Amino acid sequence: MNRSKWTDPAVWPRWLKKALVLGADALLIPVSLYMAFALRIGTLTPHQYAQLSPAYFAITFVVGVAVLWAMRLHRLKLHAFDMHAVARIGAYAATLTFLAISVSYFFDLWAPRSVPLIFGAVFFLNAVAIRMVVLAVITQINRAVGSRVPVAIYGAGAAGTQLANALRQSQELRPVIFVDDNSALHGIIIGGVRVGRPDELDQLARSGQIERVLIAIPSMTIGQRERLTKTLETLPCEVQSIPSYVDLVSGKSWVDDLRPVSPDELLEREKVDLDIPEVAKAYAGRSVMVTGAGGSIGSELCRQLIDCRPSRIVLFERSEFALYEIERTLRPSAEQAGIALVATLGSVIDRPSVDAVIETEKVDIILHAAAYKHVPLVESNELEGVRNNVLGTRTVAEAARDARIERFILVSTDKAVRPTNIMGATKRLAELIVQDVQGRGAVTRFSMVRFGNVLGSSGSVVPLFQQQIRRGGPVTVTHADVTRYFMTIPEAARLVLLAGAYSEGGDLFVLDMGSPVKIVDLARRMIGLANRTVRDEANPDGDIEIVFTGLRPGEKLFEELLIDDDSLVHTPHEKILRANEIGLSEIEVAGMVRQIDTALMSRDREAVRQIIVRFVDGYSAARKMGAPTADGTA
Repeated sequence: MNRSKWTDPAVWPRWLKKALVLGADALLIPVSLYMAFALRIGTLTPHQYAQLSPAYFAITFVVGVAVLWAMRLHRLKLHAFDMHAVARIGAYAATLTFLAISVSYFFDLWAPRSVPLIFGAVFFLNAVAIRMVVLAVITQINRAVGSRVPVAIYGAGAAGTQLANALRQSQELRPVIFVDDNSALHGIIIGGVRVGRPDELDQLARSGQIERVLIAIPSMTIGQRERLTKTLETLPCEVQSIPSYVDLVSGKSWVDDLRPVSPDELLEREKVDLDIPEVAKAYAGRSVMVTGAGGSIGSELCRQLIDCRPSRIVLFERSEFALYEIERTLRPSAEQAGIALVATLGSVIDRPSVDAVIETEKVDIILHAAAYKHVPLVESNELEGVRNNVLGTRTVAEAARDARIERFILVSTDKAVRPTNIMGATKRLAELIVQDVQGRGAVTRFSMVRFGNVLGSSGSVVPLFQQQIRRGGPVTVTHADVTRYFMTIPEAARLVLLAGAYSEGGDLFVLDMGSPVKIVDLARRMIGLANRTVRDEANPDGDIEIVFTGLRPGEKLFEELLIDDDSLVHTPHEKILRANEIGLSEIEVAGMVRQIDTALMSRDREAVRQIIVRFVDGYSAARKMGAPTADGTA
């Protein structure tokens, strides 16, 4: 063994530790008995007395070792030496006293009547003392050569004391000091650890005497605990909060309060059942290409496609990392289902690349989910937003038409309806282009899917609010009356797949998502689901504050799903509606595309905005956004 193994009892073989303890206790029997005679007779050489019989020592030793083994004192853990262990040693010492009396009586061996009593007491003191000395020596050696992290325990109450006792057996952490706000406790020693003031922590951390602070005050409210954590975060060391032992035993922990909130819990409507046979039939045996396969919607489309048993799924993505992640995630289930999975790096604005993939992989269906969707980024990068969202859609749609594939489905958004931002406007232009391509007698059936905000997607309100709640707030909402329609990622993806199943050509599908949800109500619900309370005038001691930052330029209070509500017709699914909105003429679309090409070539941002004003109903170039929308979604 190396040095660390010899100095660390935790890694010694169990048989070795038991043998050492048993040998030490067995040796203490004759030693303690000899000391008892010495104390009784008053001499250091009681063996010179003729009356003292070696047989007395021999019989007491043999029987004492047998009883020692039977009472299993050698099984007591050294690191767990507590009152229970002391009581077990006391019981054995009393047994030795009775044994010494019995040996003297039955074998008629000389021993003063007080010797057995002294013998039991001396053995007890020796056994306890030797364990304490060995434990102290090992602790000091571990401190000198070990790597246990020194920690301060914030809270010198019952929970802190329990934690310190547990850490003494830990091979990772070593309690150095208690700190407590109660001045009456300052300076006292608890289990060998001093209780200090909270203001000592900074010096201890900077000097390296502690590397971590453990908060052990389970009686604190969540708000109090988070405020204390924020205060301690200024220390140059790590800060952690420890649940009570009662919470641990019951399976509860304040950390559990920070669990991810399921989007289904936030919907203020019944979850829409979109699991219908038509979906699987429409994609079974087909080669399906998903653009933007690494995004929130694209990746969910790919996951649900596996259940539809297509012959091939083509992942088309411009982000190398996103493509790697979705390919790695789907590969096992695709192989198990016997579905070919093809990962292709490429951009939707690269026509030769799109054509090559369609031809090589014999694509039957395209689900076009690739788009720049984050409102503030597209607002300040309108040229690239238009290039990707508008011209990219045109490129893929025309490639699908020319290849005479079976179906093409565009993923759109409710922000395309009378948009007040560039992102929504580009999606409306993309819809107009798809309508135009369908109107020119294409064999391919083109359709569009328009839905509201997707809970849990990248950049959406759910992860944003969760981060703010985790930090202790505030949760930021732009206006108290801002409302949005919401759906879950699975609902959004299923709606896209249903569009392909129901498509007749030139269709626009929307999901009946019930009533719009107030963003501030969503924030309150998420705070409640995290076992927090809202801090406001009515509840000044609450945990999380909601702050209203004011509407940003171009931001809507309300979103719409349709330009013309009168155009709605029903589909075989009661929650899926079809709209036939009027588009632009072929000449208007061709002129719009030429103007966009010219503006992009000259990098004329103002010209791009004027084109949008001319062709997109409801958009004004004077509106310019510089920050995320109220709900944080695209």
